[in-house]
Amino acid sequence: MIKNDTAQVLLIQDIAGYGKISLGVMIPIMSHMGFNLYNLPTAVVSNTLDYGLFEILETTDYMKKTLRVWEKLGFSFDAICTGMIFSEEQVRLVAEYCRQEREKGTHIFVDPVMGDDGKLYNGVSAATVGYMRQICSVADIIMPNYTEAAFLADMYQDREQVSRREATEIVDALRALGARSVIVTSVMMDGQSCVYGYDDEKKEYFTLPFDCVPVQFPGTGDIFSAMLVGGVLKGVGLQETTRVTMDTVRSLILRNQENVDKYKGIPIEKYLDEITDFKR
Repeated sequence: MIKNDTAQVLLIQDIAGYGKISLGVMIPIMSHMGFNLYNLPTAVVSNTLDYGLFEILETTDYMKKTLRVWEKLGFSFDAICTGMIFSEEQVRLVAEYCRQEREKGTHIFVDPVMGDDGKLYNGVSAATVGYMRQICSVADIIMPNYTEAAFLADMYQDREQVSRREATEIVDALRALGARSVIVTSVMMDGQSCVYGYDDEKKEYFTLPFDCVPVQFPGTGDIFSAMLVGGVLKGVGLQETTRVTMDTVRSLILRNQENVDKYKGIPIEKYLDEITDFKR
């Protein structure tokens, strides 16, 4: 079990000029939890993509130069958490960096953001999926949604539901890549929405059912990632951390479901004392 309440954590994610997503969500949550944070933006995004009009500036050259500067300065990390990556070149860069850092003992957490609702996002190619597998291969924990998990496992089927056997085959394929623990979110398994995964520490599969809330906010996946990584780093068991995180995200959605502008995400700063209750 990992236990490092003041870990040096590197977040590799995009940052938005407007909207509570990505680094704009993860930094306040994990800072409040007491971690020492570094961030490496993969892109600067004008606003959440839900508005339908946006501008994206990729930062690949900046990322390369920053990593070289940090190496010269002797910066090191206890954990790295990756999220949205915007090009094949960036995926290659991050995959190689995570591999090198893993050899030094750094814990790697991967949210392989590539698609949802049965399809890959625009600009995500088969090659990108292949490089993302390389990042997953050195991960302690990966957190794909069902669409991403199925594409990574090369087992995608064009239907909404899977059986427990099929879900287990997908999880096993991701473990075969090298990922230790796997959390697949938003699985419709045998007619029930659930999170399904494998806990490497306990050497067991687990199912955590939930009831869907018919409201969508951008950034809830980033809240999930930040809380889960934070809980694990504080020494809380994976399944307990996942359950608490699921319940908290659901509560936040319900409490904000009447917000007029849902595209800007959940105003996370209002809830920091509530969502970070991982005390050991």
